This record gives sequence, structure tokens and C-alpha cells, in this order.
Amino acid sequence: MDEPPPLKKTPLNSRHRASGAKMVAFGGWDMPVEYSGITAEHLAVRRTAGLFDVSHMGELEIAGKDALGAVQMLCSNDASKLQPGQAQYSALLTARGTFVDDLVVYRLRNDHFLLVVNAANIVKDYTWIAERIGSAGDVVIMDASSRYALLSVQGPAAQHVVQPLTGVDLASMAYYTFAHGEIANVRGTISRTGYTGEDGFEIFVPPQQADRVWQAVLASGPENVVPCGLGARDTLRLEAGLRLYGNDIDDTTTALEAGLGWIVGWSKDGFIGADALRAQKTKGASRKLAGFELLEPGIARQGYEVYPSSATTANECVGKVTSGTQTPTLKKSIGMAYLPQASAVPGTEFDVDIRGRRIRARVVPMPFYKRRATEPRAPSPE
Repeated sequence: MDEPPPLKKTPLNSRHRASGAKMVAFGGWDMPVEYSGITAEHLAVRRTAGLFDVSHMGELEIAGKDALGAVQMLCSNDASKLQPGQAQYSALLTARGTFVDDLVVYRLRNDHFLLVVNAANIVKDYTWIAERIGSAGDVVIMDASSRYALLSVQGPAAQHVVQPLTGVDLASMAYYTFAHGEIANVRGTISRTGYTGEDGFEIFVPPQQADRVWQAVLASGPENVVPCGLGARDTLRLEAGLRLYGNDIDDTTTALEAGLGWIVGWSKDGFIGADALRAQKTKGASRKLAGFELLEPGIARQGYEVYPSSATTANECVGKVTSGTQTPTLKKSIGMAYLPQASAVPGTEFDVDIRGRRIRARVVPMPFYKRRATEPRAPSPE
């Protein structure tokens, strides 16, 4: 039997281990799942600020005279709306309108784009794009992942933490914009983005300078910044109703079914998946990703089966939980599941099978948690 390939390591791997982080395998990478505990790290991000190593994410660059046309063909959202210095949440879709991956598109220049993709999908995404980009004209794709380390500072105090380290005016940055400059005397890029439901900044720096910036962030600002792992990142994004590739979205789920029709450029022509999504929009999707909370003690985990509450159909499995947790902020069990459209209406009750025991659940609107309205936020219909 072939041995599995060794886990890849981010430039901060030694720092995590020296700091006592609990390490796990994730998407082929050796990553910290927690430092001081998932709940403590989660609440730190909600109340002050937390620092994440997300250097395992992939960076693919698309450049050339026809770069915009290529991105318009490959990605679901309308990149023509971006000016250099702006970013948008988007997706690579199959011809069926299902997900190859979700990603963030950065417009570096008029003819140069950066796509930040999920760690486990770097090779798949690069291959998928490379096989299709030739038809777009004068354009090339490059896997630039090895050129970047990526740190994420998230929480209501994030701006106060990062600002002393840079000359970039963070207060003037709108959400989903970015700027180039020095951070802790290291040349890099700062974007006002994140995937926690809080205000925050993601910092791109050369890998060899990552540890210097990591330590500078932890020592910066009037607030206590704590290092955080993937465990808190997952509970934070779930509270915010943000989808996770491999759980809530994949190549069997369409953008409309996932409630992500807002990242589809409906008015643009020729993007991959357009025909399937327009047909589904006209006909109506048969199912929808719904948020729910448990009405009885328990935790609904990924893969748990969902059943109607009606006695006449109680033995008919109608879906499965895609994500679930006991939320540290709201102190309740929440989750997401694909449900028939008629059952995905807020207030509708159903049962989750938790190890052979039926637990009552109720559909609730997403996101489960919203930060204060005075803080910058990404455009979203939810």
C-alpha cells in the first residue's frame, strides 16, 4: 500500500508547534486546530481580536490582455464591476452550475487578477482553469501560492491592532478592498476581508517574513490579540452563515441551492454554468440550504440525517446536515442542511437523527449571528 504524501507545512508551522498549538491534518496540511481552546479563541474574535494562519490557502494569478474576459468566463460573479484595489466573493462552477470551488477574486490591475482558493483544491482548481483558459485569448495562469503567506486578523479590535504596524490608512478602506504597503516593516498587501463574520484584515507577505509579522501582530495594539486555530475559524464562519466547501457546497450543489445566487453575475454572458443556473432559476430549485437550531439538547454533526416531523412521512429521509456546532456566542446548537423548498421556510420544524435518537429542530434565518451595524461588512442579501 502506498504511503500517503507528507503533510505540507505553512511558513509558520514551527511557530505553531513552539507555541503549543494542537496540530491536525487538514486538506493535506499540518495546521493548528486550537491554541487556548476553541471556545476561548472564538469569543476573543467576537469581543476583541484573533490571529489566524491561513497560509495554506492557494493563490492563482491570471494575467494578460484578455485576463478580464477569462475571469468573466471562469468565475460566477461579475468581475467587470471591480476596479484595481477591489475584491469580490465568487465561485468556479461546473456546466451544471455546481461548485468546483468558492474563492475571492482580487483585481490587482486592469489585466491582472489574483484568485484565493481553498487549500485542498489548489491543484484541482489550477488544472480546471488551465484546461479552459486557452479559449479566452491572450492570458496565462500561474500558481503563485508559494510566493505568499497569509495571516488573518479578525475581530472588532482588528483595525486598532493592525494600524500601528502600517502606514496604510485602514479606516478609509471599505470592506472587500485592499492596498499595498508595509506591515511591520515588511512589504505586503492588506485586504479588508475575512470569513468569520467580523471586521478584519488579511495580510499577504513573503513566506520568509511571515513569522516576523505574526509576532508583531500578537504584540500590537491596546487589545489582547490571541492566536487562533481552524476550530474557532469553523465555529465563527458557521455562526455567520458562511458556507464551507466540502461541507455546505461541492460539485453536487448549485449556487442557487446554496443560497448564493448573489455571487452570480446574471447580466453577464458566457460564464461556465450560466445556462444551468438560469434554467434552475426559472424552474425553481427543488431544495435549499437552510439554517436551523436544535430545540432539544444535542449537536447536529455533518452527515446526520434529517426527517420531516409529520407522522405520515417521518421515516423518509429528506436531507443531511452539512455543518453543525454548539455555538459559543449564542450558546445553542445550530447547523445547516439541504431541505426541500417547502420545508426550508423559517419556523418549519423537522427532526435530526443523532445516533439513533430523533431531535427536534427548527428552521431559522441565516446568518445566525450579525456583528454591529456600524462595522464594515461585505455585501450580501442575508
